[in-house]
Amino acid sequence: MNAIAANRTNTTASSTAVSETPDRQSPIPSTPMSPVGVEADDLRLGSFSDNPPWSMAGVTPSWLRTVDVLRSHQRRQLPELTRPPRIPPLRRAATVVSALGRAIGLWKLKEAGTPRSRLGLSHRIRMAAEHLGPTYIKLAQIISAGEGVFPPELVAECRKCRDQVPAVPFSQVVETVERELKAPLSDVFASFEPTPIAAASIAQVHRATLTTGQPVVVKVQRPGIDVVVRRDLKVLSWLAPFLVGRIPVSALANPPALVELFAETIIEELDFRLEAANMLDVARVFADLEQRNFVIPRPHPDYVTRRILVMEELEGFNFDDVEGMKAAGVDTHQVIKTGMIGFLEGVFLYGVFHGDLHGGNLYIMNDGRTALLDFGITGRLSERERIAFLRMMMSATSNNVPGQVEALRDLGALPPDTDIDAVIVDLGLDGPPIDPTQLTPEELVAELQRIIKALLAYGARMPKSLMLYVKNMIFIDGATATLAPELDLFAAITEVATHFATTHGATIASQLGMAQQGWDLDLDGVKAGFGVDPSTTSQLSYAELRQRRELISRRLAGRRTD
Repeated sequence: MNAIAANRTNTTASSTAVSETPDRQSPIPSTPMSPVGVEADDLRLGSFSDNPPWSMAGVTPSWLRTVDVLRSHQRRQLPELTRPPRIPPLRRAATVVSALGRAIGLWKLKEAGTPRSRLGLSHRIRMAAEHLGPTYIKLAQIISAGEGVFPPELVAECRKCRDQVPAVPFSQVVETVERELKAPLSDVFASFEPTPIAAASIAQVHRATLTTGQPVVVKVQRPGIDVVVRRDLKVLSWLAPFLVGRIPVSALANPPALVELFAETIIEELDFRLEAANMLDVARVFADLEQRNFVIPRPHPDYVTRRILVMEELEGFNFDDVEGMKAAGVDTHQVIKTGMIGFLEGVFLYGVFHGDLHGGNLYIMNDGRTALLDFGITGRLSERERIAFLRMMMSATSNNVPGQVEALRDLGALPPDTDIDAVIVDLGLDGPPIDPTQLTPEELVAELQRIIKALLAYGARMPKSLMLYVKNMIFIDGATATLAPELDLFAAITEVATHFATTHGATIASQLGMAQQGWDLDLDGVKAGFGVDPSTTSQLSYAELRQRRELISRRLAGRRTD
């Protein structure tokens, strides 16, 4: 079925005319509106649609001028937001402690000490997060990106965390929009659908039509959500030190550090001016890369505020509508490969990338291009971080183990004074690769415990940039299962590596201070990284990889009793 926006399953209402409101001076758009179908004159500025409702060329929106100041202000706020208070907000703290205490108590009563111990605790923590509301749902989603940092049972449970919540009443939506735009709804919109097409924890999205005739979608922040988030951050900051060493599923996560990471991530989503600026920045990156396989909706030059974001409406297939895509002639294998290349180019070459890829934040257009939505979380790397990511990619494809560990250190996953050689020895990275499917359950558990213990001893953690990168890679992994389960992973990796070598080889070599011809793909090393024998394995489809993972999970599940 052809979709108009992400998460349209709840859309039932037809477009409804805006009710009359008292006369007030109508806001005058500073940007000339273009009738649909006019050739775009702003594609050099961003990877936008071909038929613009308005042009971003020659426009400097007023909301864009304040973005640098807003980002700086947010960075200065973070230490205060995450400093443990002597006395937390008492009522909310009692609610949180009660919910978590009940979850842990039921786990101890029913599952602790059994083979379902971690699975049971993970499930109860996830249910508690959903009960506690938006802030804790977002925290669970951060944990869902923590493969290797949290146990797989907890990661898997948190991926189920529902971000769909009851919609805000339409009267409150109207109140928020009119307050933010300083005008009656009817002065700006000819129609505004009362039923949202998506309702999530921070905001909800409505379809509307401007008085100038352009169809748009309007993102409206939930009333008071910024107060709720800041209050919950105070509670989490107060609670986190008490959790150190007390929760079995904490694995590598230092709870206070996790709260800092979470605060840094969620605070970005509370100002839609930053999101609109993110949209323009990511669109520009793709345009500079001549990567037109992605389409970013244009934010409206006039109708963006802290709590309101009016943007271009795009059309496409829901991400899981594989039958619809194939019927339209979309090459789903190519969608995966170009998606991987586009994401990695943004990370490695520009240090700017969409930080929250999931099925609700994108869809596939009829021509096979991918429309990206929801830029509340956007990865922005310092130059040091970007070079570290670049070195990590080069080291991984050339099987340079010391280079990979050094890159992780420079990203902040390991302390600056980490002894690289010692880490390699302690983690067993200097020996032949181990095929986890060939280990007994006892050996597999022992190996994982050994690695986790070693990483804890070195002070390993998950910095924000790495967390967003891993989160997106997990999505691409799952997207491959949906769109191209039979894709040969080794062939795809070779294609991606060849693209980087031929298209960006000189740039990469210059930035890393190496000879361009000094980088060769070590496919045997890549195969070893998947835990397979390079001499006997020429191909590995995603379906085969998934079977290996399921086997490993079953063996772990049969042995864990903590």
